[in-house]
Amino acid sequence: MKNLYIIVLVLAILGLLFFMKDGKKVEAPTNLDGVDTPNTVAPLKEETPVGDNKPVVATKEFTVTGENFSFSPSVITVKKGDKVKITFKNSEGFHDFVIDEFGAATKQTKAPATEVLEFTADKVGSFEYYCSVGTHRAMGMKGTLKVE
Repeated sequence: MKNLYIIVLVLAILGLLFFMKDGKKVEAPTNLDGVDTPNTVAPLKEETPVGDNKPVVATKEFTVTGENFSFSPSVITVKKGDKVKITFKNSEGFHDFVIDEFGAATKQTKAPATEVLEFTADKVGSFEYYCSVGTHRAMGMKGTLKVE
């Protein structure tokens, strides 16, 4: 009889431990057959960039070829606020490329040579670009940058 009490006591303790452990158990979802279940996760917030909220401006790129006493193209048109990148290709003679109003200028180079200049078109109007070598500007080596 003493053995029976020990067995019952051991089973009672094991049963108690089993139920205590089972009470803290978290059940995994059982609905895995593709049926929609309510979403309990909050949607992610769209982050706002820190700093200025100005849109990113693409760079407007142009290639200008300089020959003796002319530029090609002779007119470049951009919008106010555009970033402008001009690749100046000197294909003949000794020249440079200058736009005073934007402080943009290449070095004076002997052909064949390539120079790159970049600036932001922050003023509206028509601006002359020219070659500053000798009398090249007076001889017609100039063009127009139109900023709208």
